[in-house]
Amino acid sequence: MPELLKQRVETCYQQAEAFFKRPFPRPQVSFKLRGQKAGVAHLHENLLRFNLQLYRENQDDFLRQTVAHEVAHLVAHQLFGERIQAHGEEWQLIMRGVYELPPNRCHNYEVQRRVATRYIYRCPCPQSDFPFTAQRHKLVRQGRRYLCRRCREILVYSGETRVE
Repeated sequence: MPELLKQRVETCYQQAEAFFKRPFPRPQVSFKLRGQKAGVAHLHENLLRFNLQLYRENQDDFLRQTVAHEVAHLVAHQLFGERIQAHGEEWQLIMRGVYELPPNRCHNYEVQRRVATRYIYRCPCPQSDFPFTAQRHKLVRQGRRYLCRRCREILVYSGETRVE
């Protein structure tokens, strides 16, 4: 599946080269992006990272819009330099002029939120629930202490968990 995405990156570069009549160095393409972002352009590393899960779930729009969106960031950076805004007029020019696509800043793909367990810590203050992540809970078990900002007492694990 990622081969189609890599082909689309190459097509976007060929379109930009034909439009601007100059070559552009090809980026490294990574599929190690998770969470809510569909893609990220790392300007100084000439690197594109894509969210494989969102690609699988929204393949047509992702190939058309998201890939062009991220390539346009790298092309704009290489053409206009450091001082441009991420979604400014230079980037918009590339989206409209080169790719003939709307310069949408964000995608509207449905994103599944991760389920997270929170460990509830308390202090003597009223309504003092402090939901800790699993990582922070582990640090407490290893001896780290956390204090309430109001009463300065040590937060103590209540034995309760909550799923968010």
